[in-house]
Amino acid sequence: VKVSEVEGVRVVLQDGAAHAVDSSDMAFRICMASAIRGAMKQARATVLEPVMSVEIDCPADFQGSVVAGINRRMGLIQSSDVNDDGSGVKVLAEVPLANMFGYSTELRSGTQGKGEFTME
Repeated sequence: VKVSEVEGVRVVLQDGAAHAVDSSDMAFRICMASAIRGAMKQARATVLEPVMSVEIDCPADFQGSVVAGINRRMGLIQSSDVNDDGSGVKVLAEVPLANMFGYSTELRSGTQGKGEFTME
């Protein structure tokens, strides 16, 4: 079970009975947490993560290793175009931001320092 913050949700406690023996601030907090967990399960909430548009330029000789690197990072290749003289390739992909850390080092290593990328 992954714990993530929830944003943009407002919760209002409409009713609650207080008993001298078992009512406390902590008891109401536990009850509210349980209700929110149940509501999130019923709503089938999903974790959203930032997905970046990545544009990679590299020599055509390295296209296979660049595409493999994007696939390893769970990226989705949008297009792959060879330039007019056939010497270079431009790969457009969408990749989760969390998976992009360390990519510049991998790209430089895999293209002998000749590949470059931009990310938006």
